Amino acid sequence: MRRRTSQPLALHEIILLLSLPALALYLMVQNWDRPSRTEPKPPHLLTIEEARALNDAVPFVDEPLKPAKSYVFHGSPAARLQASECLATAALYEAGDDERGQKAVMQVVLNRVRHPAYPGTVCGVVYQGATRRTGCQFSFTCDGSLQRRPVKSGWAAARKRAKRALNGYVFAEVGTATHYHTDWIVPYWRDSLDKIAQIRTHIFYKSPRA
Repeated sequence: MRRRTSQPLALHEIILLLSLPALALYLMVQNWDRPSRTEPKPPHLLTIEEARALNDAVPFVDEPLKPAKSYVFHGSPAARLQASECLATAALYEAGDDERGQKAVMQVVLNRVRHPAYPGTVCGVVYQGATRRTGCQFSFTCDGSLQRRPVKSGWAAARKRAKRALNGYVFAEVGTATHYHTDWIVPYWRDSLDKIAQIRTHIFYKSPRA
């Protein structure tokens, strides 16, 4: 029986065999300091007390509160009625039947109407982003709140205040604020703006350049 003779290795096989130890050493070095993979921790949800403490720690901007300029609506009677309804709706859903709260919300809406970063109409500002699941500017427009109708007496008062706001009334207590939030949340945009006022549980902000 003839003994089988081994075939000489091809050049590429020799190169592969010679490179294996170097490859193993490279992989070992690459993973030497790499931490073991761990499951990410879920985000910490703030309690109301924690959120309020964080908000209280942010100082009000050290400058006089400048009132917004008077806003007078110019348009057809139908357009005025539509704007008044949007303004009253925002005030009632955002602030309930609180008079100062309603006036503050209306002033923020009108401040945004004049700001180039927002739609130039009252209804455009109020319902901006309402068709998206996230990203609505006023939470009542996309969180299901509109499915419940406020009491009739609340509408009468809100509509009266809306008409007055569209005729030039200025609620000076919130200045030129374009943002606000309740004190039991900490929105991501808070630290990019100037904290200028607080009315009960709502904190108001303006752009640093405003």
